[in-house]
Amino acid sequence: MKITKRAWPVLIISAQFDANNDEGFRLRELVENLEEVQELSVHPSFSYEDGVEIFMSRSDLGAVIIDWDIRSETCSENMEPEELLNLIRSRNKHIPILLLTERLAAANIPTHVLEIIDDALWKTADTIEFLAGRIDVFVNDYIRSVYPTFFGALVEYSQEYKYAWHTPGHMGGEGFLHSPSGTAMHDFYGENVFRADLSISVPELGSLLDHSGVVGDAEKNSARVFGADYTYYVLNGTSNVNQIIWRSQLVRDDIAFVDRNCHKSLNYAMVITDAYPVYMVPRRNKRGIIGPCRLSEFSEESIRSKIDAHPNIPAEIKSQSAVKMSALTNSTYDGICYNVINIKKELQQSVENLHFDEAWYAYARFHPIYKDHFGMADDDRNSDHPPIFCSHSTHKLLTAFSQASMLHIRSGSKVKINPDEINESYMMHSSTSPQYSMIASLDVATKMMDDNGEIMLNDIILEAIRLRQKVTRIAREMKTAKGWFFEMWQPRIVNYDGSDTAFENVPVEYLGNHQEAWVFNRKNDWHGFEDIEDNYAMLDPIKLTFITPGLDDAGNLADEGIPASIVTDYLIKHGIVCEKTDYYSFLLLNSLGTTKAKQSALLSALLKFKALYDTNAPLEQALPRLVNDYPETYAGVGLKDHCNEIHQYFKEHQMLDKMQAAFQVIPDPAMKPADAYHCVVRKQVEYVELEAMEGRVPAVMMVPYPPGIPIMMGGESMNDKASPIFDYLTARQNFENLFPGYESDIHGVERVERDGKKFFHTLCVKA
Repeated sequence: MKITKRAWPVLIISAQFDANNDEGFRLRELVENLEEVQELSVHPSFSYEDGVEIFMSRSDLGAVIIDWDIRSETCSENMEPEELLNLIRSRNKHIPILLLTERLAAANIPTHVLEIIDDALWKTADTIEFLAGRIDVFVNDYIRSVYPTFFGALVEYSQEYKYAWHTPGHMGGEGFLHSPSGTAMHDFYGENVFRADLSISVPELGSLLDHSGVVGDAEKNSARVFGADYTYYVLNGTSNVNQIIWRSQLVRDDIAFVDRNCHKSLNYAMVITDAYPVYMVPRRNKRGIIGPCRLSEFSEESIRSKIDAHPNIPAEIKSQSAVKMSALTNSTYDGICYNVINIKKELQQSVENLHFDEAWYAYARFHPIYKDHFGMADDDRNSDHPPIFCSHSTHKLLTAFSQASMLHIRSGSKVKINPDEINESYMMHSSTSPQYSMIASLDVATKMMDDNGEIMLNDIILEAIRLRQKVTRIAREMKTAKGWFFEMWQPRIVNYDGSDTAFENVPVEYLGNHQEAWVFNRKNDWHGFEDIEDNYAMLDPIKLTFITPGLDDAGNLADEGIPASIVTDYLIKHGIVCEKTDYYSFLLLNSLGTTKAKQSALLSALLKFKALYDTNAPLEQALPRLVNDYPETYAGVGLKDHCNEIHQYFKEHQMLDKMQAAFQVIPDPAMKPADAYHCVVRKQVEYVELEAMEGRVPAVMMVPYPPGIPIMMGGESMNDKASPIFDYLTARQNFENLFPGYESDIHGVERVERDGKKFFHTLCVKA
């Protein structure tokens, strides 16, 4: 591999760069040799404290060279060299650390320091050429180690400048240079992107479909790092991971036990496998936040009663079949994480395979605050479990490219997974033309977490907690002045140092390292979930749910309020895009890519919104696009008036109560989801408007956002039992007609316009 050493500067920390003595002269000679002879770049630092700032802000350093003697050479240095060394090594286990010291001083270097450094260089004993050459060796070895197995092989291959006579047709990017638009694309992405876009015909990089060669080595390494027996790289998203899992374990008429709060890809998995679903129903608090399913739902008795009550499962299947698969969303969209140890103990009694959809939670293994709360958790207390499957969207909150995901498998204590059988499903759902850069991104994401996962996670957890506390302090200050501000859905009181302490007054480091501060319990019921089980679920600190005024914990709507969708529309104007918007809350994710600058921009935008609201600024100023699109409705309206008008609609029409009621209903199944889809394929469906849908059977799932979970599955009946669903959809339809511009996505529902109004309609099975 051709190493671009200049891209990996050497940080030299010394107070002697400008010194008019022999040491200063030799240091300047060393820098010159490193730059001109060894072709390295040098980043100078004049103190330990300055060196800390540089090291903390850069991950591209090739080595750190520390003058051990700064404190004896200048009185301005306040930091001990050992403190600097410990900090560097704690954050990077592999970067070369070399000490510069006098020959006599070397004997006084403590043993524990010698254990963590890579070398000690005497300032005056060796030639400059020798010192520079030795540094170059350490830098070269380190840079090579930075490249994990597959990514390193990909870089090496792309640097060989071979003439390609195979697909893809652009052949290393050359094909783009034959047209202006292609040239523009080539210039935008750069040549390396195209040279790394290779065909499966390249044997040096192995085969993704049979998991051989360096790609197989990369998958095996990911299995080790993520705690699995087998890991598969999947390049068309976690939706496809879910399909692979289910197609490998379920066939027609098998029974599946499914979280109703699941991603639609799992609902499609039920369609594809032709399985019978029975559902676990998640709790919701009075704010509408989706909570954990009750632990009692996982008991053998509860599951059996659901199966026995199912009207469509034939008696012979009920009596003879076990539940083939369970599927549980962990963490939930609002950041609620289950104690998986407790779940396993219940489900292993009656379920043959356990599936944890952890699309938004791939990082959990790498920080102790999530102990026991993820699917691949180590559990010496309970080894008698069936096979466990986890789907990870490595691209969501780790660092893989979009659509690059992982499937992790752990064999059961009695049932061992046969990878050849799994691979049949894998090949069925995988392309024979994989994107090699996506594979490389999964390889690199693995190495990042293996090298430094806990440090990186700790950083973002602490930053998330600091933001939580900052928002809480601002809200407290505003309330003292009889004002208002946004709040956070989080513990208000934490038991710290033996006493109950306000969340914002607890040390950040304590909150970031003590799981119990985030675990739900009945006594400290800030979460709003009644009868919550002990040691059962926790809030993920990096999932930030902001609460807008107008709705209290008990579900009571105040006289005035600020619907969250208005706030998030305003934030979009300021370049801040939220992950999820509910009626009086919105979710942001504090991930590896979050910076302090992003947090400051967020707080600034929220304070600006408050100022506009308090002065009832015209919507032309606050939400100009909304006014431009619908001037007849919103021109001349003030922001505060607009917020309260929508708030009053929600209050008068009991919107949240209707939503709560709708999502607590599991409609009667008229047919399997697969049979409903077969009606679509056979053209045995027709569009039916909402007002005529009573008594009909939708052929497709209906998924309103918020909250983004199915309100009805294809094949379920819109009968009297489902009337709360009908009432909620009707209220949504009426709301959208009254307030144009606030049309939210409802998967499975289309809108038809007639006489200036929009009407919901959906595909139903023909009567």
